[in-house]
Amino acid sequence: MIVALSLPPQPSLSLPPPCPEHLERVRRYLLHERHLPALLLDPLIGSGSLYADARANAVFVLRGERNEPMGAELRGTTAVAWRGMAPGSRKDQGCFAIPDAALLTTSVLCESAIDAISCHALHPQYRCLSTAGARPNPAWLPELAGQGRQLYCGFDRDDTGEAMALSMMRLYPSIQRLRPSRKDWNDVLRMET
Repeated sequence: MIVALSLPPQPSLSLPPPCPEHLERVRRYLLHERHLPALLLDPLIGSGSLYADARANAVFVLRGERNEPMGAELRGTTAVAWRGMAPGSRKDQGCFAIPDAALLTTSVLCESAIDAISCHALHPQYRCLSTAGARPNPAWLPELAGQGRQLYCGFDRDDTGEAMALSMMRLYPSIQRLRPSRKDWNDVLRMET
C-alpha cells in the first residue's frame, strides 16, 4: 500500500501595507544607524522595493524573475531590535537585489537586504542580492549560476556564514568567496563612514 503524503499549503503572501507616516523614521534609522547612503536608499524607496510598515519596520521586498513580489525581509527600527519575514514569503522564489536591473556582470550573494545595500555601497561595480538568511541553495540560484557571470558568496564572517558559503561553493564550484573584513558588510560600511 502506498501512502501519499500531502504537505500543508503554502500560506499566501501577506506583505505589510505601506505606512508613509513611518517612512522618515525608517529612512533615518537606515541612514544614521546603519550608515546606508541616501543615494542608494532613495531609488529603492521610489521603486517600492523599500518602505515602512505600521510598526515602523523597514520592509525590503523580495522579487521574482518577473519582478513580482515574492516576500519581504522586515527589520525593526525602534529600540527593540527585531527582524523577520512577511507571512507567506517565498524566499526560495525571489530575492532583494541592488541595483534592481541586472546590468552589472558580477553579483555578490549576501545574507540580508541591509548587507546587500552595504556591499553595493562598498563595491558599486557589483550587483548585490540578499538570500534572506545564510542559505546555500535558494531555488533561483541555479539559473543565476548558469548565466556564466561571476558570482561571489559574501556571507557573514562567522561560523554560520562560513559553513553556508562552503556548502554553496561545493554545490556551485564557479562561485568564489568574498568575505567582509568584519562580521558582515554593514559592519564594514559603518567602520568606513
